[in-house]
Amino acid sequence: MVPMPLRLLVVAADVYPDFDAVGGRSTLMSIVGALLTITLIVAVLMLVICAVVWAVASAHGNFQAASRGRVGVFVALGAAALAGAGVAWMNFLLNVGSTL
Repeated sequence: MVPMPLRLLVVAADVYPDFDAVGGRSTLMSIVGALLTITLIVAVLMLVICAVVWAVASAHGNFQAASRGRVGVFVALGAAALAGAGVAWMNFLLNVGSTL
C-alpha cells in the first residue's frame, strides 16, 4: 500500500498542459496588437494637444490651464510608455509560450 502523499504525487505526475487547447492564437495576437496601436496613437495625439494647451496657457499667463496641460502631458507620456511596454511584454510572453 502506497502512503497517501506519495499516491497523490503519482496521480499528479500524469497531468500535462494542453498547449493546443486555445484556438485562434493569431487572431488574438492581431486584436491585441491593434488595440495597443490605437492606444499608442491616442496617447501621442493627447500628448500633442496637451503640449499645445500648456504652451498657449503659459504664454497668456493662465497658470491653472498651464498646470492642467502639464498634467495632461505627463499622463500622455505615461500612457505611451505603458502601451509601448505592453507590446514588448506581449511579444515576450508569446515567444516564451511557444517554447514551452
